[in-house]
Amino acid sequence: MTTTATGPVAAEITARLTAALAPTQLEVINDSARHRGHVGDDGSGESHFSVTVESAAFAGLNRVARQRLVNTALAELLVERVHALAIRARAPGEMS
Repeated sequence: MTTTATGPVAAEITARLTAALAPTQLEVINDSARHRGHVGDDGSGESHFSVTVESAAFAGLNRVARQRLVNTALAELLVERVHALAIRARAPGEMS
């Protein structure tokens, strides 16, 4: 499992997705610097993220259902700390 972003929000994203989805691969990227000064930038440096997550929990689910699983795992963070989240979700063995 790979996690590129550091910081408390990135660590919380990693912990919640790990607990909820038992991913075989997980990459959390902090995109906040690219959005500095834009709407939703709270100045914390941790407001915009991209995640790539591979989990058996996604097998047989369509893209929307997969994103809902991720959003459910991160619901509180999405309300309180994260302004934007890009999600790439796949089941093991699928190409991205």
